Amino acid sequence: MKGERFELRLGEKGYPSQLAESMDAPAVLYGRGSASALEPGLAIVGARRATPYGLGCTRLFAGRAAASGVTVISGGAIGCDQAAARAALEEGGRTVAVMGCGADVVYPRDADALFDQIVDAGGCVVSEIPWGISPRKGMFVRRNRIIAGLARATLIVEAGLPSGTFSTADAALEAGREVLVVPGSIISPESHGSNRLLMQGAYPIIDLETFDAVLASLFPILRSEEICQEDGEEARLSQEQKVLLRMLAAAPMHAERVSREMQLDASHTVLLLAESEAAGLVVRYRDGRYGVPVRKKVGDSGSGVARGVV
Repeated sequence: MKGERFELRLGEKGYPSQLAESMDAPAVLYGRGSASALEPGLAIVGARRATPYGLGCTRLFAGRAAASGVTVISGGAIGCDQAAARAALEEGGRTVAVMGCGADVVYPRDADALFDQIVDAGGCVVSEIPWGISPRKGMFVRRNRIIAGLARATLIVEAGLPSGTFSTADAALEAGREVLVVPGSIISPESHGSNRLLMQGAYPIIDLETFDAVLASLFPILRSEEICQEDGEEARLSQEQKVLLRMLAAAPMHAERVSREMQLDASHTVLLLAESEAAGLVVRYRDGRYGVPVRKKVGDSGSGVARGVV
């Protein structure tokens, strides 16, 4: 288990000021790794049983934030939390994992390598729970206020009903922080909580432009030159590819439905999908459907649509 241990006490030098200003700040923070990573960041949380949509949105926005120099804060749990950490690491950014057990306890048990990568990249694993304490009922809900307290805003990428993610949103609101939400399908149970938060007044993140604008307002001194720019991919797409990507962004489809919707014969559809998959424009899910990875926007000029997720 990697990482130098540290202990930060409320009111003493080194304790993160953003957390100290929040409601019910922990008296002590136990951590391993770099305490300097506990600067104000962006919390990104979501469902443990995440859908491809939730995981794709997590990777997109966590990677975008990390590439812009923003520390990504999450909970280290399976699903969206771990996806956020990995996306931040892939972009060379720093990430903080807030635990519902001792910071020296690996939970989930298969996350040992991920936590070591977080530490190696200049991030840290922290908890208010003393060393060596295993997770217990109620600890994870309590730790959610720390996730929100360390951040200037909390982004919820996916949440069903009921959802423990709501406690993180509540903690952010109590601390006077922004709650950002990625909208989801109205027919997806995994998005009912997210959409309910939007109905209650959370700020919708509907595309990359919206996200970039929010980042710029929250973190005025960004490495703006590192925020990804459109690369002209749209101009290189054929008309059939543009139509295909717009369809798959709305809903993943099997090849048979693509053929029917686009009025193409089966052999032409197979070729179109194969070429698009080889170019990285589409991906094939394990159930045989095709979808599009979250990266950029595609579509006809003036009517672009956000790409879907894997």
